[in-house]
Amino acid sequence: MKVVLFCGGLGLRMREESTRLPKPMIPLGDRPILWHIMKYYSSFGCRDFVLCLGYKAEVIKQYFLDYNEALTNDFVLRDGGKTVELLGSDTHDWSMTFVNTGLNSTIGERLKAVEPYLEGEEVFLATYGDGLTDAPLRDMIDTLTARAKTALFLCVRPTHQFHVVSLRDGNGVEAIRDVGDADLWINGGFFVFRREILDHLGPGEDLVGHAFPRLIAEDKVIAYPYKGFWAPMDTLKDKQTLETLLESGEPPWASPRGLERQDATPTG
Repeated sequence: MKVVLFCGGLGLRMREESTRLPKPMIPLGDRPILWHIMKYYSSFGCRDFVLCLGYKAEVIKQYFLDYNEALTNDFVLRDGGKTVELLGSDTHDWSMTFVNTGLNSTIGERLKAVEPYLEGEEVFLATYGDGLTDAPLRDMIDTLTARAKTALFLCVRPTHQFHVVSLRDGNGVEAIRDVGDADLWINGGFFVFRREILDHLGPGEDLVGHAFPRLIAEDKVIAYPYKGFWAPMDTLKDKQTLETLLESGEPPWASPRGLERQDATPTG
C-alpha cells in the first residue's frame, strides 16, 4: 500500500529553521522528521513512498541519495573494510518515488501530480511532512475499507494551549475555558483514501478546502477520532517537545498502537 507524503510546503511557521531546510527535513535527533514519519508507516508494512516535493526539493533528494545505513546502525566490518555487515537496518526495504510537484502548489495539485504513480492502488495513504502520531494505522485502513466511503482522516484534539471563548449578544461572554475542556476536534493530517479521491480534484483545487466539502455533502468522508498521541511540529517549542520524547528512548510514534494486529504478510 503506497504512502503519499506532502513534502513541498514552505514551512512559514518555522521560518527560522525552514530558510535553510524544507520543513520535513528539520531534524529530530540525528534524523529528519520525515524519516520518523516514514518509519511509522514502515512499522505497519507500508514501505512504498511517493514524495511530493516542492520547496528545496534537492535537499530531500540529496539526503536520501547520500543515506548510509552504516552510519546510523551497528555493523561488522570485514575483509579490511571491503565488507560491511549491518546489524540493524532502517531503510533498505523502502521504495521511494521522488516527484517535483511545484513550489506553490496546493495539496490537491500535489496529489493530482502523483496520480500516475498510484496506478493500481485502490486504497492508499497520505500525510503531511510535519506531524507524528502513534495511531493504529491498520484499524484506520480497515475502518475505511469496511464502508463505502472515499476518504478517512485522523481527527484529534488541539495540542496548543489557548482559551476558547463563547460569545453572547455581540460583546457578551458566555464562557471562557481551556481548549482541552472544549469539545473541539481538528484534522490530524493522516489520511486513508480510495483512488476515486483523485476524480474529485479539479485544476488548482485544494484537497481539504475544495474536494472535502463536496465529498462531505455526499456523505463520503469519515473521521477517525483519536485521543492518543498526536503532535505537530509547527513551532520551535513543538520541536523541543518532540525531541524530549525522542531522548526518553521510547517516543510514542516508534511503537504505534495496533501493531499486535499485524498479519505476517506486509501490507505494501
